[in-house]
Amino acid sequence: MYSVVQNVAVDCSDAYGLARFWSEVTGCPLDPESRPGDPETQVMLKDGPVLYFNQVPEPKTLKNRLHLCLRPTTSREEEVERLLALGATLAGDHRKPDGTGWAVLADPEGNEFCVLRSDSDRAATPS
Repeated sequence: MYSVVQNVAVDCSDAYGLARFWSEVTGCPLDPESRPGDPETQVMLKDGPVLYFNQVPEPKTLKNRLHLCLRPTTSREEEVERLLALGATLAGDHRKPDGTGWAVLADPEGNEFCVLRSDSDRAATPS
């Protein structure tokens, strides 16, 4: 016996708005029935569970206990710049001069996520 992960749920103050941000991040569409103002919205990931956004009244107050780690198809640096332009903010920088490490970003509602090195970044630098 085992369980299958159906979705990864994110509590937020604007379900539709935050889902639109994550739709742009992942390049995956919103649920076709989603509309602005909906209290629940999903991003339909290509493989695996969906990202489920659930509107709640209370704001985020502390560091996430669960977060997403993204491995870009382009370089880590290009992806960080793209995500910052979409509205993310840099929350922590763990990139090292030798090219290793990762960047911690926060989405528009402050939920942290990591941007790892891409496969091409990893091939170009050891570790």
